[in-house]
Amino acid sequence: MPVQPSPATRWKFLTAVLAVLTVALALHAPTAASGAAPLTVAQAVAQQTGASVTVRGYVVGQPTATNTVVRSNFPSDFAVALADTATETSTSAMLYVQVPASFRSAWGLQSNPGLLGRQVDVTGKLAAYFSHAGLTSPTAFAFASGTRPTTTTRPPTTTTTPPAGDHDSTYYRTAIGKTGESLKDSLHGIISVQRKLSYDQVWDALKLTDQDPNNSANVILLYSGRSQSKSTNGGDPDDWNREHVWAKSHGDFGTATGPGTDVHHLRPEDVSVNGARGNKDFDDGGTAASEAPGNYTDADSWEPRDAVKGDVARMIFYMAVRYEGGDGFADLEMNDSTSNGSNPHLGKRSALMRWNAQDPPDAFEKRRNQVIHDSLQGNRNPFVDHPEWANAIWG
Repeated sequence: MPVQPSPATRWKFLTAVLAVLTVALALHAPTAASGAAPLTVAQAVAQQTGASVTVRGYVVGQPTATNTVVRSNFPSDFAVALADTATETSTSAMLYVQVPASFRSAWGLQSNPGLLGRQVDVTGKLAAYFSHAGLTSPTAFAFASGTRPTTTTRPPTTTTTPPAGDHDSTYYRTAIGKTGESLKDSLHGIISVQRKLSYDQVWDALKLTDQDPNNSANVILLYSGRSQSKSTNGGDPDDWNREHVWAKSHGDFGTATGPGTDVHHLRPEDVSVNGARGNKDFDDGGTAASEAPGNYTDADSWEPRDAVKGDVARMIFYMAVRYEGGDGFADLEMNDSTSNGSNPHLGKRSALMRWNAQDPPDAFEKRRNQVIHDSLQGNRNPFVDHPEWANAIWG
């Protein structure tokens, strides 16, 4: 007769079997981008609380403005829109998802148009993006079906403003070590690779780039320094509108897509203050601007307040490097004159160089540069990252 195992032996055997089954089930269970059950897109849209969650949805296009999602000819890899159905067309039922640089090669739509219609899980923070219900700073992406062999992950980021020099080995690698015209030519080639906005898209772009860090419902006006509601953009005297820091008549480019819509030199400003600056060149002196304390003006020049003198200079430096006459627009260059009229020149260079040294980039300006790079145009203002390059080129 076979020997029967003791109760203790049977118990050890059953325990071992259960352990093996538990491991097997864990290995074969579907894996989302985080351990928690994914939210639907509708739930995520309704819960913009800043919480870190995983959201499951279908990729339905790329957001390019608050109310615009494109489904073809994707301009960049910076964002995707998710919905609860693959055929959704209403932007109000979509979640706009930021795609950080470390994920773009695998999860950006320009590089991977085949993602359209796929169901994915994304882990990130429930926070507005493009002034729309969104998911920002993602830390994981995965196909909901589990068909992708591996899931790309990265540690959570704590800042969107890397210190100057962080891009030297990547974005600026071909410019490092150069000076003079060689540096200018190299930077022109780097920053000319950009997504171009329409003039209407600039409204929403400025609500992102110039957001008041202490009040997300407002923007900071460039010359006035006033914090004003994002919703008061328009044409009435106390509204804010789009100030072309490089006056659009200096080169006659107007509001054409290109220099006329390049957010690196467009800033929100009070309508009447914008009119007072007009197309004047920049220089020191004049009488106080009545609606913009700290600013001064005379017949042919405008002096901005001290807190943004360097900002203005670096925007002008950017324009003089970015637009060299090879893309259908005038070759924009600085000079030391304040009587440039409609010529593609703007001055005074000597004042701008001095302002660049007096007012180095602050946190607001650095964040603005990063937002334009990450979420809008995909290019940077090199003089915000490296103010010393102005002297290396024009000094």
